[in-house]
Amino acid sequence: MLAADRKRRIVEYVRQYRTATVAMLAAEFNVHSATIRRDLAEIEQEGALRRTHGGVIMEQWTHDEPSFQERRNQHLEEKIRIGRHAASLVEDGENIIIDSGTTTLHIATHLVNRSNVTVITNDMNVAVELRDASGVKVILTGGELYPSSYMLNGMFTDHVLQSLHVEKAFIGTPALHPQHGLMHPEALLVPAKQGMIKAAGEIVVVCDHTKIGKLSLHTVAPNSSIHTLITGNAATDFDVKPFQERGITVHQV
Repeated sequence: MLAADRKRRIVEYVRQYRTATVAMLAAEFNVHSATIRRDLAEIEQEGALRRTHGGVIMEQWTHDEPSFQERRNQHLEEKIRIGRHAASLVEDGENIIIDSGTTTLHIATHLVNRSNVTVITNDMNVAVELRDASGVKVILTGGELYPSSYMLNGMFTDHVLQSLHVEKAFIGTPALHPQHGLMHPEALLVPAKQGMIKAAGEIVVVCDHTKIGKLSLHTVAPNSSIHTLITGNAATDFDVKPFQERGITVHQV
C-alpha cells in the first residue's frame, strides 16, 4: 500500500472508531509501529487527527456547538469566500432554500444584487440581510424563534418545508463525516434540515474546513444525499478525497 493511501485509511479508521493506538494501527495495516508513528506525525501536521500523550490518537467529537456569536466570528474570511462561491451557483429565476447558520448567512450577503431569485429560509438573519434586495423574494418558514441565533424551528417550520419544491438547498452543518454524512448534536434541529434536503433537487453543503471529519450525535442525511460540498482551501486532501470518491463535487475556495 502506498504511504498516501495508508494515511488516508488511517484517518478514516480513526474517524470511524474515534480512538486508536499505534499498536492497533500497526496490526490493522500490517506495518511496523515506526511506520505508523511517522504516518501519524505527518497526518497531525496536516491537521487531520490529534495525538494524545498516551500514544492514542482521537478524533474530535462534536457534542455541542459554541454560541452563535462565537461561531459568527470563527474562520470569518473562509466563510465569506464560501458564501460568495455558493451564491455564484444560484441561477436567476431559481427558487432556493438557505439553511440557518453563520456560513449560510454569507450566501445571502452575496445575493443582494441578484434578480428574480426566491429564497426560503428559517433564519431571520438571512431574511434581514436580503430585506433591501429588490430582485430577491424572501419567504420565512415560520416556527419557534431561537433568540440566541434568530433561527426558526419546530413543527411549523417542518410543516412548511414539507410543501416546498426548490432547485437547490444550501445546508450548513457542524459536522460532516466521511462515513456517517451530515451530523448534528441537537435532535430538535434535525427534522428541519431533513425537510430542506427532501424539498430540493440539488443539495449543496457549505462548511468551513474544521467541520469536515467531525462526528456528532445524530445523522441528518447520508453522504449519498449530497451533490456538492463547498469548503475552504485549508481542507486537506485527506478531508475531501472520501467525499470525492462518493461522487460529490468538492469546491475548495
